[in-house]
Amino acid sequence: MNLHDLHKTTTSFAKTERMPVLFVGHGSPMNALEDNAFTRRMQQLGQEIRRRQLPQAILVVSAHWLTRGTFAGLNEQPETIHDFGGFPQELFAMQYPAPGAPTFAQSIIEHVQGVHGSHDWGLDHGTWTILHHLFPAADIPVFQLSLDATKSMQQHYDLARQLRFLRDRGVLIIGSGNVVHNLRQSMPKLMLGDATPYDWAIEFDEWVKARLNQRDFASLVNYQQLSGASGQLAVPTTDHYLPLLYSLGLADKDEDITHTFEEVSYGGLSMRTFVAG
Repeated sequence: MNLHDLHKTTTSFAKTERMPVLFVGHGSPMNALEDNAFTRRMQQLGQEIRRRQLPQAILVVSAHWLTRGTFAGLNEQPETIHDFGGFPQELFAMQYPAPGAPTFAQSIIEHVQGVHGSHDWGLDHGTWTILHHLFPAADIPVFQLSLDATKSMQQHYDLARQLRFLRDRGVLIIGSGNVVHNLRQSMPKLMLGDATPYDWAIEFDEWVKARLNQRDFASLVNYQQLSGASGQLAVPTTDHYLPLLYSLGLADKDEDITHTFEEVSYGGLSMRTFVAG
């Protein structure tokens, strides 16, 4: 398919009922194998979305595809990427054989200035470990959008605003990261099997929830200036926080936000998950 054909295809996508937007706290890759409260809730959520409207495609903005520049995945059959180490062989053997969605990816490239195409990435664990539970049949086309590590918080949020047209074309968009993600502080507790959260982790997670409930997206974009010491501990690096900004940018200020899963465990890891719309 040449670019002319792609353009004709993407501009002719039929309008649909507006799709919801998700933010999923994906946590450990082991969630792909485990039967726990989080994975069971993801299974229920996937069924709820199917009953409401079957997505034409799924776009995931994952914490694990960091680039210089912004890229949309054009692969027709994206690879299942096992971008981790030290886990059981059963996890490395898992595959998520969903087809790609190059026509939808091309529509972003044409619609949003500065987004480029890429065949160099597939589906990383921020994507397939949650989709394994949300849509286990792997029958919906999936593609990813990378996170440009050179962009500011505001630039990421503004880019997400330009992707809203996809919601009216049957695309389910998921930001996949973690509101609180401090592995250095969490690992000692994890090794001891101690799931007790730190006070600062609960404080920041609740601060984010309150801003979401108030639709105070500006404060979440500028969390580094407004959240105090808890924010510095909760977000030692921005990679897992940035997908939150995409879910915010895609949401309308008057849309319902439903917190579908809430948990802070192993010291400093928030599994907060919500649906907008």
